[in-house]
Amino acid sequence: MTRKGDFLSRRDFVIGAGAAGVASLAGCTRQNTEGGSDGSGGSSGSDGSSDGALSGPIDIAGSSTVFPLATAFSEIFKEEHPDVEFSLQSTGSGGGFQNFFCVGETDFNNASRPISPEEETLCSDNSVEPVELQVATDALTVIVNNDNDWAESLTVEQLRQIWSAEDPPSTWSDIDSDWPDEELELFGPTDASGTYDYFIEAVIGEEGPGHRQDYSPTEQDRTIIRGVEGSQYAMGYMGFAYYSQSSDAVTAIAIDSGDGPVEPSLETAKSGEYTPLSRPLFTYPATSSLTEPQVAEFARFWMENTTNEEVVADEVGYVPLDSDQQQAQLDTLEAAIEDAQSN
Repeated sequence: MTRKGDFLSRRDFVIGAGAAGVASLAGCTRQNTEGGSDGSGGSSGSDGSSDGALSGPIDIAGSSTVFPLATAFSEIFKEEHPDVEFSLQSTGSGGGFQNFFCVGETDFNNASRPISPEEETLCSDNSVEPVELQVATDALTVIVNNDNDWAESLTVEQLRQIWSAEDPPSTWSDIDSDWPDEELELFGPTDASGTYDYFIEAVIGEEGPGHRQDYSPTEQDRTIIRGVEGSQYAMGYMGFAYYSQSSDAVTAIAIDSGDGPVEPSLETAKSGEYTPLSRPLFTYPATSSLTEPQVAEFARFWMENTTNEEVVADEVGYVPLDSDQQQAQLDTLEAAIEDAQSN
């Protein structure tokens, strides 16, 4: 069983989600899906769960980026089903797959990038079958100190230069001679993070020299924000939700991928303008866990509310799925539940 991890320390990202989200979801129209959930976490009865009387544990680990979204929906779900006990950990995508999910310790693994072939092999070796479900879209955000008045935007090449392990710059003037001759202070996620993996793929290149290691790594996104807030010459990167909750403390940098600088936002991530740093976010339930009524119903509840703008966008800070994307995830989930519960 997993521990609560840093659940309490991160509740500030979803304060109000429980109350506001319950109010907004209470008014949702029932969604009829094959296998039958009503959009409020209630059971149709056909899956073996008892209507309105769900109970039991749900263990979730993985991505720090997806953590606020999982927390928000778990709190709302628990309002409807108080006998369901959630245990959430923010371990990083890779840390969750490697240490918890693929060895059969958790029901879900959240991820800010797709599961890797090596992780799929580890899951298979332990008879764990993951089900990939997209839950939102993120705009990975590069931040600097509010007193940084020289770097309003960065090209992708400059971003690659800053974070690459090959001959990395040590001062801002190494990037641009007009910038201060002051040492760079860098903060970012650890190598267990899907955000770290995605940054390598999107910016440095998987065949490139790799991510520089002379920076301050952490799985606590608040630590990244505090580090950048505390130094005029600092830079960091993280998921958009954490920046959006601290936008007065730090400044987001516009990224120029060739067509001019584009600031990170829900709108530019949704439109595809914010490249290459907009990315899908996932959760992976284990097929075997979907035999448990509370796990199957929470998975349905989450997927049925991936279009919920009040929670996904307003409360947490990600781009909700559109109706076609949502239906595709529901179809995938219902097929997995049917498969799990028929065996």
